[in-house]
Amino acid sequence: MSPFRTAAVLGAGTMGAQIAAHFANAGLNVRLLDVSREAAVEGLKRLRTLKPDPCFTPGVPAGIRTGSFKEDAALVGDADWIVEAVVESLPVKQALLSGLAPLIPRHAVVSTNTSGIPIAAIAEGLPTVLRPRWLGTHFFNPPRYLRLLELIPTPETDVSVLERVRDFADRRLGKGVVIAKDSPGFIANRLGIFSALRTLELVAAGEFTIEEVDAISGPALGRPKSATFRTMDIAGIDILAKVAADLDARLGEHHGSRPYAAPPLLAAMLQRGLLGAKAGQGFYKRASADPGSPILVLDHKTMEYREPVPVKLPALEAAGAISDPYARVQHLLADQSRAGDFVRRTLGATTAYAEQTAGDIAHSRDDIDRAMQLGFGWEVGLFDATPALKGRPTDDRRPAPAGVGRGFSSGARLQTNAGASLVDIGDGVLCVEFHSKLNTLGGDAIAMINAGVKEVEATKNFIALVVANGADNFSAGANLMLVLLEAQEGNWDEVDAMVRAFQSATMALKTCVGPVVVAPAGLTLGGGCEISLHASHVRAAAETYIGLVEAGVGLIPAGGGTKEMLLRAVDRAGTAEAFPFIQAAFETIGFGKVSTSAPDAQRLGYLRESDAITMNRDRLLEDAKRDALALAEAGYRPTTARTAVPVGGPDVYATLDLGIHLAHRAGRITDHETIIGRRVARVLAGGDVPHRTTVSEQTLLDLEREGFLSLCGERKTLERMAHTLKTGKTLRN
Repeated sequence: MSPFRTAAVLGAGTMGAQIAAHFANAGLNVRLLDVSREAAVEGLKRLRTLKPDPCFTPGVPAGIRTGSFKEDAALVGDADWIVEAVVESLPVKQALLSGLAPLIPRHAVVSTNTSGIPIAAIAEGLPTVLRPRWLGTHFFNPPRYLRLLELIPTPETDVSVLERVRDFADRRLGKGVVIAKDSPGFIANRLGIFSALRTLELVAAGEFTIEEVDAISGPALGRPKSATFRTMDIAGIDILAKVAADLDARLGEHHGSRPYAAPPLLAAMLQRGLLGAKAGQGFYKRASADPGSPILVLDHKTMEYREPVPVKLPALEAAGAISDPYARVQHLLADQSRAGDFVRRTLGATTAYAEQTAGDIAHSRDDIDRAMQLGFGWEVGLFDATPALKGRPTDDRRPAPAGVGRGFSSGARLQTNAGASLVDIGDGVLCVEFHSKLNTLGGDAIAMINAGVKEVEATKNFIALVVANGADNFSAGANLMLVLLEAQEGNWDEVDAMVRAFQSATMALKTCVGPVVVAPAGLTLGGGCEISLHASHVRAAAETYIGLVEAGVGLIPAGGGTKEMLLRAVDRAGTAEAFPFIQAAFETIGFGKVSTSAPDAQRLGYLRESDAITMNRDRLLEDAKRDALALAEAGYRPTTARTAVPVGGPDVYATLDLGIHLAHRAGRITDHETIIGRRVARVLAGGDVPHRTTVSEQTLLDLEREGFLSLCGERKTLERMAHTLKTGKTLRN
């Protein structure tokens, strides 16, 4: 199958513009058209205001070409994939597509992002020659972050076209693809809206409060923290009402009731302009325009806002002690208190409805579960939550170990401890897998890294090493609590030993005789970033948020991170003046910059241009293993520690120090941050050398360690560490 290289999106509304942005994220040439050139440009501008950011890097919108349906219709002429995303009107869609049909290339796939109009009905207005290349591609909002893509073929859709789109969406767009039937709402919206309306009915009837619903229907049920009503606010109350009305109009009565008839509460909210986050008020609102002001909750009886009432449901506390999400949901379903009553009347009712409608909307019950999990971020699907309805014994769904579904289920564990494991993932490739809480790095992880390197170097069984795990976040960094406890006690030899051990482990990765591929995803902070910096090659998930954040806790990167950023700056400069590159590295470290994506990490220097990116997180381990084998088979030559790194000495330090001084005078940094900044500057300058010269990597590691230890002796650093551990936030003291 030929790859998609160029895409055209018809409609520059919020959804169309975001689909265009994600195509551009994936490296396609993208055209975005609307009724006028001005409307298309406005749609592109709107991208820059959306949160979360739909673009991998700030430069993505600039690479999208805009135009109008009439004046620039020729822009569809070389598109490989054309996505229609205009208003939900059958005549409008048919007229637009029919008008453009003569310009559509014979090889192009054409699809619609509709969520409410039958795919086959739109196809009736298309020329016969287009119909085999026509299907529904229902992206979920926001398309960069929500993984579900429902593909809806018609009876005329060519199977090879369906497979071409499925494969591209999986590998290049990072989507979890589910094939849905051409029925109202498809799968996820059909069942998600049903569930939302059952919840609204219970609140409107006064049986549960908004606070109680969100307390029950969030992480306790294996769902996102935004739970039910915060999610509705984010999605838009008007969107919820419109989709419900469309489903009600198309489905009407079902088993003696109208399941999609919205309670009057929705109409009352729309009448008052309570549209959710975009209007600043929905089920929740802030007390004032101040972003730090308290959040108030809607009292549906008075339609006024009030302070939230603390939720007291003992069943939730008991459920919170159950780590297995499947067992936790089943515990709540069986609970005989109010919490259990709510779960049975919402989740239970939705599962029963899914059982009744499964044959109309999906090709299998597994597809229904995947659609709910991928579309709404649920850990547990509808039938997974109630295995008996799926024809499974109730104990068949055990908690998945870290990484199952991401390639780790087939590996054989050779060694394991509390923080990490050594896994044989086949074909002579060994994997170090972290599995501590948040994958923080302590002695256990360091021991396993060293064991992995030793195994590759000392035996003939393995030719390469991968560092990866199946958790949502690669690593939150070094175990800060251990550092704080030792520093508070003044155990400087212990702190020094910790830093030396970590430096030794990262350098072992760098100089290993076999290739080392690190595969980060999600949060990759501090020590996690430093491990990536020392890899032979990095294979990063597209959604990787990587950064050296030590300055935020009053420290500097001392696992080789500061050293590696200097090396990269020098290497990028080549024969040019190195200082601009060193200054950029200094600012990246000093401000604790964290990438917004893997491509953004390349911009910041955390990843090299030669490092690779995987769009689909579930394919990350597979891709990392393939990279490791390719490096080994190409005759990998190990890296040696550098003995002559160019440093600028007093010239570089003085210039960086002047910037620190000016930033302090301008009030941009605190007194303590000037101290931190000078410690970073000292490493980047090469220490107390008398002039421009060269130093070894080991010298730079020693400078890192000295700076780290000296900062551990600062009271304000200890305050920062304690504050971060307690609140998860940075203290600017």
